[in-house]
Amino acid sequence: MIGRKKNRREKVECSCSEGSPFADFCRATMERKTIDLEQGWDYMQKGITKLKKILEGLPEPPFSSEEYMMLYTTIYNMCTQKPPNDFSQQLYEKYKEAFDDYIKSTVLPSLREKHDEFMLRELVQRWINHKVMVRWLSRFFHYLDRYFIARRSLPPLNAVGLTCFRDLVYMEVRANARKAVISLIDKEREGEQIDRSLLKNVLDIFVEIGMGEMEQYEQDFEGQMLEDTADYYKSKATNWIEVDSCPDYMLKAEDCLRRERERVSHYLHISTEQK
Repeated sequence: MIGRKKNRREKVECSCSEGSPFADFCRATMERKTIDLEQGWDYMQKGITKLKKILEGLPEPPFSSEEYMMLYTTIYNMCTQKPPNDFSQQLYEKYKEAFDDYIKSTVLPSLREKHDEFMLRELVQRWINHKVMVRWLSRFFHYLDRYFIARRSLPPLNAVGLTCFRDLVYMEVRANARKAVISLIDKEREGEQIDRSLLKNVLDIFVEIGMGEMEQYEQDFEGQMLEDTADYYKSKATNWIEVDSCPDYMLKAEDCLRRERERVSHYLHISTEQK
């Protein structure tokens, strides 16, 4: 539906329900009146606020097809008006601001009040929500991706959205997240039951935040984890050599290697196994 070409002068009937915060603006937009930046962004903010409420689990009906198309059409119209009313650059900047505002007002406070495993669970949920928000806002602002961004060789909307999370959330919590994950791994080595799926989801963030590169995972998690692993087994080996026979020592070593391979298969990245 988004990609269908329409005559820009074509008049489309508004089907938003009366009383909806979208209705009045919807009619004006369909009549193809010039939309100023403040008016258009105020309308887009209503859609963004609705999306935030949905992400926060508040009682909010899902987007109707009419609301979705009006949000898309608003961006389209604001980007195709004649200068000086072509607001493509301003909307590109406001797209990023929408993420920054949500992260600073809601996401970071929710993470800062939690610690250890509870913080990890919150981080995983916030990453899931953020990817949903990126997906929806990228649809609303899709015209920017197709034309404005392509012409200017700017980072695409998806990359801008993920970068916001990396710069504001990941960079703040990565040290505490790494510490909490390594602590859980050590507990598992000592025989405690841990939530492996939680660790898998957290470490997927370290991988995904690199957007195709492994630098974040390797520098922000793997290096420290390998150091901790070396220290852990150095201590264990010292004790085993003193009290165990050679066959018993070798059996314990083989068992540890097997368990470390299992950890790779359950939650560490495959590139970590050989290291």
